[in-house]
Amino acid sequence: MSTNNLFSPFNLKTLNLKNRIVMAPMTRSFSPNGIPTDAVASYYQKRAEGEVGLILSEGTVIDRPSSSNDANVPHFYGNESLQGWQKVINEVHAAGGSMGPQIWHMGIMDNHHSGWVPPVPFEGPSGLNRPDFSNGNTMTEKDIQDTIIAFGKAAADAKRLGFDTIEIHGAHGYLIDQFFRAETNLRTDIYGGKTLPERNRFAIEVVKEIRRQVGNDFAVIMRFSQFKPSDYNYKLAKNPQELEAWLTPLVDAGVDILHCSQRRFWEPEFEDSDLNFAGWAKKVTGAPTITVGSVGLSSDFFGAFAGESSQPTSLDELNRRFDRGDFDLVAVGRPLLSDPNWVSKIKEGKTDQLIGFSKEALGELVI
Repeated sequence: MSTNNLFSPFNLKTLNLKNRIVMAPMTRSFSPNGIPTDAVASYYQKRAEGEVGLILSEGTVIDRPSSSNDANVPHFYGNESLQGWQKVINEVHAAGGSMGPQIWHMGIMDNHHSGWVPPVPFEGPSGLNRPDFSNGNTMTEKDIQDTIIAFGKAAADAKRLGFDTIEIHGAHGYLIDQFFRAETNLRTDIYGGKTLPERNRFAIEVVKEIRRQVGNDFAVIMRFSQFKPSDYNYKLAKNPQELEAWLTPLVDAGVDILHCSQRRFWEPEFEDSDLNFAGWAKKVTGAPTITVGSVGLSSDFFGAFAGESSQPTSLDELNRRFDRGDFDLVAVGRPLLSDPNWVSKIKEGKTDQLIGFSKEALGELVI
């Protein structure tokens, strides 16, 4: 099956992409004290040279004292870190690429295996990372307001540095997702509630503040997941109606593109339809979507942490769904960790030259 349609342009606000392939955000932890190095800049530059349409950075944390549990995750605040990101975007643009940082607050976390801890306790809606696991403070309303402003400031800094877009991390059990979940958001004020639309308030206010600080013409992406790392079968929205009630207010608040994370892109999201998460999100909101989840590989990302290797697989099912109009963009993760030229090889039909993935690739920056 031809991949030609994946190499058609995509244009929306500040995004002018030469193809539909996105480099998915992947935490690398190669930024000592939160400062991206020259090697980080070269790592992203190589993917731009390899013809990735849009690069989304690893998660970069906002200006809150306990937004991170890892000293080597990059910051998106402070002069030194922002100077590092300035070099990154300059080199990506010089290579003909487009890029946005993923801006992130981890919320309540497990302590990092290195033993490093932030200077103050972790913070979240109710001090919980998952049911019955407390490892931090419940946020006051002032904490919440300061965090909302910090998200907006990070987005504004991204625009000022010349990035083409930003992505808000609202998935995978981190802070925004902790507000979404009834099990981790036990609040009784305006940021809590029995229903998902009520618990959506924090995310909506983050989006509105970002939109206020970047203006209407700057492209804003937001990443969502149904599953949580502690529960792969979890569903925030149990049917299309609940999905619409969750996502539509966020689109109305200013999200332009919905990045729909799932473990395997080919799996249906709800019964009686083969539409995946991104397909349903596009259907119920009308907004452009990004699909992601084991694209081009034989096993899912979480298997990599258990030492599983993955081999290249056919893109026929991906193309079938893309050509049907289920989603607009396709995010690829692990293949681009191992091979900066994965996209150009697909474009040129050199599938026999594709490289598989092994967990060793998680431990280095391939440049």
